[in-house]
Amino acid sequence: MRKLMSSAALAVLLMAGVAFAIQTAPPLPSLVEPFKLGTFEIDGEPTLAIVLRDRSVVELEAANRELERKPEYAKLPMPEDMKGLAGLYHMGYNRRIYQIVNHVVGGGLLDGGKRSYVHQLSDVRTLPPIDPGKILNAAGNYYGHVGEMNTPEEQRKEAEERRRNRGMAYLFLKPPSVVIGNGEDIVIPKGRDKIDWECELGVIIGEPAKYVSAANAKNHIFGYTIELDMSDRGGRGEEQQRSDWLMGKGHDTFAPIGPFVVPAEFVKDPMNLKQTLTVNGKLMQDSHSSDMIHNVYELIEYGSSILTLETGDVIAAGSPAGTGMSRSVRPDQIFLKPGDKIVATIEGIGVMTHDVKAEASASMGPTSSR
Repeated sequence: MRKLMSSAALAVLLMAGVAFAIQTAPPLPSLVEPFKLGTFEIDGEPTLAIVLRDRSVVELEAANRELERKPEYAKLPMPEDMKGLAGLYHMGYNRRIYQIVNHVVGGGLLDGGKRSYVHQLSDVRTLPPIDPGKILNAAGNYYGHVGEMNTPEEQRKEAEERRRNRGMAYLFLKPPSVVIGNGEDIVIPKGRDKIDWECELGVIIGEPAKYVSAANAKNHIFGYTIELDMSDRGGRGEEQQRSDWLMGKGHDTFAPIGPFVVPAEFVKDPMNLKQTLTVNGKLMQDSHSSDMIHNVYELIEYGSSILTLETGDVIAAGSPAGTGMSRSVRPDQIFLKPGDKIVATIEGIGVMTHDVKAEASASMGPTSSR
């Protein structure tokens, strides 16, 4: 198999002349059907692939290699991972993927085992679609989520006040090391019993962004995914209550991301997507991204005013109402326990399914100062 090009090697190649060829390419061809992009374990290796009809997985490198045998298609080395593709997608690699989709679908190659690079989704392991350098999550960014630990009336008043004065966006960092893929277990840490869910729209950065306005932020979005911002509401166990974002958001497995990436051109209006989450089949969250206080473009503007948003970074746009800690949606708080099953859905993006389990091995908990 031809070795995939690393992001660094691709950058050198582009500077050497491929960039010119790409930039002078014809407009994008018409597309027979939309697609998603994912990362899968195939033959024991992480493999970048196209996802068609939410059931067929097409290895990007192998399909491209077949296409390149035709004289009308130029040689174009494929990136080794989703982060590399995110940086190159709008530099002509979107065009090549369109060509591959048209070739595979138009040639009737999806079914019947006609190509070894085409797999059924059920036959491969889905990995996190991207390994982000940074994850920035929006806190308190849905009107329905603001103050939802309070009574319905108190929550309503707090949301009305926020509508009158939206204030500034609020972003916090979540450790990239806690990312898991669709279908992997969410682990309840030892000694913690107030673990909660948040179904969030994830925005993946393509072109790096620094001091980008909301009006121009769309040009820096590669695609969209789902992030579950798993949360520990148990606090530090101190008499003096202090915020601890690491404890609250940073446990292992607390950032499920996936199942795939939907390129931005296939999401017509990211601010009007239905979001739902169920636990053991019971509907817990049922909202729309239209309830956001600061929209995804404003979050990019705010985040890029503080630090450079780099290719492959993920911004999770906040949680709607209906988290387990809520007292405005239901009278009693509900937290996750081993054996629970979470299913999170965002319209047009996908479905994430996770079992909840207890931590298997003992680990050292937080220590108090002496």
